[in-house]
Amino acid sequence: MHTPPSIAAQRSAPPAAFDKELIAVLPYLRRRARFLTGDSIRAEDLVQDTLERALRFRASFVPGSNLRAWAMRILSNTFISGGRRQSIERRVLELAAHDPNGWTRGTPSALKLGLTRALERELERLPARIGATLRLVDLEESSYREAADELQVPVGTIMSRLHRGRSRLAAVLREPAPSGLGSELPTALSA
Repeated sequence: MHTPPSIAAQRSAPPAAFDKELIAVLPYLRRRARFLTGDSIRAEDLVQDTLERALRFRASFVPGSNLRAWAMRILSNTFISGGRRQSIERRVLELAAHDPNGWTRGTPSALKLGLTRALERELERLPARIGATLRLVDLEESSYREAADELQVPVGTIMSRLHRGRSRLAAVLREPAPSGLGSELPTALSA
């Protein structure tokens, strides 16, 4: 079987040259990681993961191409994958806290985590189409596309309904609570 020239060139490229170029890119990787994470410790972890992947997949790098762009792409993909993983882990832990077997189901728990009676009441007062959109996206964590498909409307309509619904809820929740309801509102929402 014939080996393509680009793969043959990669195999014959000296590893020392690749390593030197990768070291020269480190300041750019650190700067970008710091921008993405906003935290120097998490940024260093991200750079370390990026370097590990770059070294593991060095055979896929074509010598003579832009190593900085290639490494930046690895850094971005690693950051995005980490965010997704954290989101999934957080959901699993929330479900497990209320339902020890909740993580085994693919659907959100039937429990309405964090909804107070006051918030539930205000959701009910919203127009049905706006309330349904808020429930799908904000409570059931559906994507905009999934909500649009379920409600049979364009994605832009979903975004508009979310904005209007969230604005209305925020305005109502900012109003001083009548006596006896203050303890119902979550601290973060009543401030």
